[in-house]
Amino acid sequence: MPYFDHNATTPLAAVAREVWLRAQDEAWQNPSSPHRAAAQVKIRLDAAREKFAILLGDDAGRYVFTSGATEAANLVLAWWARTLPADALIAVNPTEHPCVLEPARAFFGDRIRWLALDSTGVLDVAALKKCHLIGDTKDRVAAVVVMAANNETGVLQPWAEIAAACREAGAACLCDASQWLGKLPAGGIGGDGFVIASAHKFGGPKGVGLLKLAPQSEGLRGQLGGGQEHGHRGGTEDFPGIAAMGAALADAEQKKVFLETERLGWREEFERAVGLAVPGVRVVAAGADRLWNTVALLMPFAENTRWVARLDKRGFQVSTGSACATGKAGPSRVLAALGFDAAEAKRVVRVSAGWETTAADWRALAAAMAEVAAEVRPGSA
Repeated sequence: MPYFDHNATTPLAAVAREVWLRAQDEAWQNPSSPHRAAAQVKIRLDAAREKFAILLGDDAGRYVFTSGATEAANLVLAWWARTLPADALIAVNPTEHPCVLEPARAFFGDRIRWLALDSTGVLDVAALKKCHLIGDTKDRVAAVVVMAANNETGVLQPWAEIAAACREAGAACLCDASQWLGKLPAGGIGGDGFVIASAHKFGGPKGVGLLKLAPQSEGLRGQLGGGQEHGHRGGTEDFPGIAAMGAALADAEQKKVFLETERLGWREEFERAVGLAVPGVRVVAAGADRLWNTVALLMPFAENTRWVARLDKRGFQVSTGSACATGKAGPSRVLAALGFDAAEAKRVVRVSAGWETTAADWRALAAAMAEVAAEVRPGSA
């Protein structure tokens, strides 16, 4: 079945599967154990850390392996809540993933200042500097949270400028790079701020992720207890999963990300085809720079669940938005932040392709959407 829900989870990359299986055979021991076999796993674990330092940049000692972006986000926000002044404010992009929004609300509550966005969901860096990083000590923001690429709309944020502005102002910075990694070049992502990501968003296995520490974040040692990951977190490291994550990212960096321009053309062709087939459809954030693989469509009629079900019967797997928000009451927080009302949010269908998605798959999906439109259009049989 043509799979168009990669932003929820990607299939395990072939190279990641191969590396995972080999590691399960050769390096399954606990790297914290005292015997020689465990020490060899520890050496391979540190080599994996070096690989990420090469791919993303900075010193290998800044990389901590986690169970995913959710754990990493909680770790950083809990540390900020513990170490920043009791009245410190944080500025948060309102279109963040739930894995960031939930702990931000839990740890900072009414001390959150929501960043202003343009109509497409892109942060204005000049406004950030003027309104949040400069001012009275009482009103000054101590930390900023902005993702690199949005999981629902695909909108790209100017993370390099944001990181530079935070560095200049002496503010901490957290960047969720889960949707960026494996799709666009990873080098330097997040600047010298905190960076989080989940492997299953770019061809790695579920249940493993990473946290790149900001400089001078030694206070994270012992935050979750335990002596693993150089004292940054507790819990036995999943070396096979970590090795597979590194293999998936390296494969994308070396063989795939340079294909972005071609794949962007396929996405744009799809958008034009759907526009002709379903008059009145709107591409959410059409004017912004977006991931080559992501399209959020505001359908002119019928709830998105009907579109998803009927496309599924035709062999196409699409989504209504963030998988992590499925089943929760209320409209998508991303769409609400962009000004969509609840009724409109219920008509949004998200399409997210992968590297194995072909131009023919995109065209077939557009044709299938034309068929579904004829079935669900008001007044149809």
